[in-house]
Amino acid sequence: MVGRLLRDLDLAVLRLLRTRGHTPGVERAVLTYSHAGEHAALWHGLAAFGWLVGSRRRPLYARTLRAVALTQAANSLAKLFIRRARPLLEDLPPLMPTMTTLSYPSAHASTAFAGARSLGRALPPAPLYAAATGMALSRPYLGVHYPSDVLAGALLGLAIAELTP
Repeated sequence: MVGRLLRDLDLAVLRLLRTRGHTPGVERAVLTYSHAGEHAALWHGLAAFGWLVGSRRRPLYARTLRAVALTQAANSLAKLFIRRARPLLEDLPPLMPTMTTLSYPSAHASTAFAGARSLGRALPPAPLYAAATGMALSRPYLGVHYPSDVLAGALLGLAIAELTP
């Protein structure tokens, strides 16, 4: 019963995100931003830049690089074990291709929140978490993840960032 309710809620929120705020310009912007999250490029880039120019905070930036990389690895393993298929709404096809058919947890969400949590120790956290939230929400908006995938990914990223030495 509870499982069915959660599945129905997941689908309802996915359908909401797939049908609201979709104009060609917004879709292009969301696609561009989502592409910046591929392989955690945005978060690795921010941490690497900080490491290069922020000598007194270099250990924090190195920690961020480790946290994001560990999150990517944990996310990949989780996907292989869980093997949840990506959403398929026949009337609303995804707006972008994906590298795999595996959905849970969202790597974009997990690495974004790992990056935000780690970098938030050196930079203002509000814009970092806003960027992470935007990255996470881009995935169901584009139709390539369920909302529960991004929630699980965000929690995974936060946990790994917190535990990374």
